[in-house]
Amino acid sequence: MDKRVAVVRGGGTGIGAATARAFALDGYDVVIVGRRAEVLDATAARVDAECERAGAVRSVTADLTDPDQVERVVKALDGRTVDVLVNNAGGYLAPQAETLAGAAAFWRSNFDANVPTAVLLTEALLPALRRPGGRVILVSSIAAQRGGAGPYSAAKAALHGWAYDLAAQFGSEQITANVVSPGYVADTEFFGDRMTPEGHARRVAATLVGRAGEPAEIAEAIRYLASPEAGYITGQVLGVNGGSVLGR
Repeated sequence: MDKRVAVVRGGGTGIGAATARAFALDGYDVVIVGRRAEVLDATAARVDAECERAGAVRSVTADLTDPDQVERVVKALDGRTVDVLVNNAGGYLAPQAETLAGAAAFWRSNFDANVPTAVLLTEALLPALRRPGGRVILVSSIAAQRGGAGPYSAAKAALHGWAYDLAAQFGSEQITANVVSPGYVADTEFFGDRMTPEGHARRVAATLVGRAGEPAEIAEAIRYLASPEAGYITGQVLGVNGGSVLGR
């Protein structure tokens, strides 16, 4: 039997890299997608070494806001069936000018970074998804559930509604669609140089477990939703947040 295939967007660092590693260790052939070739290649080499399997992870450099570049991922798969698609990445883009034009740019840039990128990659790979048994997993954010980040919160919340639509549309083909919504995970590039000791302490204090999350913990939630055992779970939002937001 051919090896299973997982495609992980934003697979070069943080949660995406941890997810790529988890799938590769499970024996998948993994394709990681992102904009920075050097970062992707370094992650691929590191995971290959850990797996002791050359080519376990392949990288595709693409800006997924550009439909033409999305086609690079399709070409790299060379007709193979995709078992799991993980739409990670996106991010918060800071505001610039305090004008109406600045507000419009702020909202549009955050929406474009988080929603169309996921939509375009998913639309491109839907024909290749395994039937039955394919998995689409969207990585959202606790901000979608509790607010606090303006257009970023709204953009991530849009992924929830879209996941429900995917679940309804493809359930009859035994394709599931779910969302993983992480809370505060310290070891990522999300905050860049914006995180302060006070901000870290405040976010940790908001949890019930008294610590930040780790990328590997988010990856394990993704790994579960991708497993055969999760075939009866679809159209759900799984919060992995240390109790910062309780289930609802």
